[in-house]
This record gives sequence, structure tokens and C-alpha cells, in this order.
Amino acid sequence: MGKKPKNTTSTLTRKHIWGYGLGDAGACMSNCIVAMFATRYYVNVLKIDTTLMATILLIWNIWDAVNDPLMGTILDKAFAKNKNPKGKFRPWLLRSSPLIAITCIVFFTLPTFFEGITMMVVLFVCKILYEGSYTMFNIPMGSLLSSMAKNDEERAQLASARGFGSTVSSLVPVFTAPLILSALGDTNPIAYTVMAVVFAGIGFVMCLLHYLWTEERVAPAAVSQDAADKIKFTDILNVFKSNRAFLALCLHSICVCTQQSVATALGTYMYADVLGNLALMSVASLLSMPLSFVFLAIAPKMAKKFGLEGYIRHGLMIGAVMYVGLFAMHLVMSVSAVVHLIISSLAGAFVMISTQQQYGLVGESIEYNEYLTGKRTEGSIYGTFSLSRRVGTTIGNSLGVLMLGWIGYDANLAVQAASTLTGIKVLCVLLPGIFALGSWIAFRFVWNITPAIREKMRAAAEAKKAAAAEQ
Repeated sequence: MGKKPKNTTSTLTRKHIWGYGLGDAGACMSNCIVAMFATRYYVNVLKIDTTLMATILLIWNIWDAVNDPLMGTILDKAFAKNKNPKGKFRPWLLRSSPLIAITCIVFFTLPTFFEGITMMVVLFVCKILYEGSYTMFNIPMGSLLSSMAKNDEERAQLASARGFGSTVSSLVPVFTAPLILSALGDTNPIAYTVMAVVFAGIGFVMCLLHYLWTEERVAPAAVSQDAADKIKFTDILNVFKSNRAFLALCLHSICVCTQQSVATALGTYMYADVLGNLALMSVASLLSMPLSFVFLAIAPKMAKKFGLEGYIRHGLMIGAVMYVGLFAMHLVMSVSAVVHLIISSLAGAFVMISTQQQYGLVGESIEYNEYLTGKRTEGSIYGTFSLSRRVGTTIGNSLGVLMLGWIGYDANLAVQAASTLTGIKVLCVLLPGIFALGSWIAFRFVWNITPAIREKMRAAAEAKKAAAAEQ
């Protein structure tokens, strides 16, 4: 996000660009610590049985999956009915920013004051409230890009800002949160409260700046009250009937979110129980952060050479091979913590290319859907894409906790059994490689937007624009 090039047609200000990037940065601050440490919080602090926890996680995440497209529908209906002069998306950002911070702190604090069934009920409600608040912010934030950008150049600027913001804000907790838990004790409830206050507070400031520094520069399309009343939650399913490219994107999203969810939730077990150095986990950011910035910087050139989908696909394959290779090393030799750190960080960074650049493919799938159906349905498609991400997170969270019990992990043991340690290696190294490969398969064999189709899409768009000008 350096100086804007001369002779640009973009009228976005620096404040617009930085402000939009701070949105994902702020939300990721709290969401990252929930993703990373919730499993250890459940099992090691609250002492919840892993099988029971997996079941509860499934219920939570099913509701979370429904949240995203439901929120998109609410946005459309609310604006069509009230025509809020402050905009369609930004008012929701202001409402939800404090809620994310408050519910994150409550989630890591309140359940520790209870026991038994009462504790489970309190925990259940706290998680529902946090995820609802996060969704209330995330869907308007993601949709805001379309109402800020007026051309392709501006969409690229905002997408890059989001990529930088989410990368930095995700890596900061990865680097510092383990240090907090290590210093205060990773089974000490106070440590989790301190961690939540720190990162939820920083995230709130970022989310507030996101609201203050952004602007809805493109007026929403007029929607009649009758049309708003006909908006249905089930409309999102129509996208899959003809849009094969979007189907591939959603399959990729499920795979990569499952991979990242398992690796993130169980990463502490790899470093604490297998490698014996939880604090070393924070050093991973020293490798992954500069790599992520490099991959963001070279994305335009790589996309020009291989296509954006090709750039993503190559990164996924490299990451999958590195994960599988690292697992093979663990089977035949004693891998040092430093070697594991380097290889796993590199593998994760290559897979991360897909999550950084996937929003460009969402935009392309929106254009493809318009080419196929004649309708431009950003809300429906973005909501469905968010749903697919939630599905992957649901699978990853539930599968990770459930398999932790299957491999015989016992939080009361100072040293785990050899078979359990091998199981942790499978969950934290091999499984991410398998799901990264699944994501590669989705792009290699399902994605169908070829250069010839892109040319037809361009011609159709120009013909539609010419017809509208004649009217």
C-alpha cells in the first residue's frame, strides 16, 4: 500500500484504502485468538470431555454457517425497507464493533466462574453471542468493497489492503499470544482473560477506524419493497445450479478452511506436547509474515503469467507437498523444533496464497454469474461464499477436537503416550496437506473459466453497457 501511481483513474484516498484494510485487521484480532486457543481453553482450562465438546462445536458451527447468508439477507431487507441515509453497510459496522470486543472477552472469562452443566450453558451462550457479533461485522465489511470501488483498479487496491490487514493482524496474535499464555500459564484462566482483553481491545480500535475512514461511494441499486419481501434465504442455492466456477471456489474454501482450522486449533499441541516448546510457536510469524507480504507483492505478476486461479493452484500444490514431506520426515527421524517450524511455516505460507487472493476469484465468479444469468447478485454470492468458509471451519473445529480424543490425548498427563504424539503429528502436519491437495483438485478439475470464456464475458458486458447507453 505505497504511493498511488501517477495518471491513475482511481479517486480512492489513502484514508479509504487504509480504513478498509483495518476492517479485516480488527476482526481478525479477536477471531484469531478464538481460532487458535479455544480448543485448549475447552480441554485444558474448562476440562470438558473431547467427545462432548466436538458435539457442541458441531451445533455451534452449524448455526455459525447459517449466520452469514442470513446476515446478507437481513442487510438487503433492512436497507430496502428503511433506506438508511448513512448507508447500507457502514451503520452495521458501528453497531457490531463494540459487540465483537465485549463478547470475545466474556467468552474467555465468564465460563470459568461456573462448573458442570451451568458452565456448559454459559459457554454455549457466550460462543453464540461472539459468533453472531463477528458475523454482524464481517458480512457488511466484506460487502462494503463493492460500494466503495468504482472500477477494477479500486477493487484491486481495496482487496490488497484487506490482504495486508488480515495478514498482519492474524500474525500479531500468533506471535504474541503464546508468549502471554506461556508467561501466565496456559492452564491459568486469568491468562486467557488477559489475552482476550489485549487483542479484543486492539481489534475494537481498528474496527472503529474502519468505520470512520471508509465511505459508501457507490449508491446501492434501488430495490422496491415488493422485491425486498421476496428475498429468501434459499435464493443462495440457485447460484450453484449454473455457476461451476463458483462451485469450485466454494469447494476450495471448505477444504482450505478445514485445513487452517485444524492446524490453528491444534497447533499448540504440536509445539507444547510433541516439540516441547509452546513459546517457539510465536516465532512462526517471523517466517510467515515476510513471506505473505512477498506473495501479496508478486501476485499481479504471477496472476499475469499463470492467471489468478493458476497462481493460487500452484501455491496449494507446493504447500501440500511440503506438508506431506514434513510428515514423512517425522515418521523416519527425530525432527527438531526449528526444522519443523521452518518447513511448516513455509508450507502454511504457500497455502495462504489462496486465502489472500480468493476474493479476486469471488469477483470473477460474480461476473461469470452475471454472464450466465443476466443478473448481478453480489449479496447472494458473497453470502454463499461465506457460508462455504463456515462449513470448512465447522468441519475443522469439530473434527480436530473429536480426533484429539480419538488419539487418546489426556490433559491430565504431563507426557502423552507415543501413539498420541504420532496422532498429533497426523492432525497437525499430514491432515493439512491432504486438505490443501483437495483444494488444488477443486481448481484443477472443477473451475472452468478459461481465457475463451473470459473473452465472451467481456463482450457480453460491453454489449450490455452499450444497450443501457442507448436507452
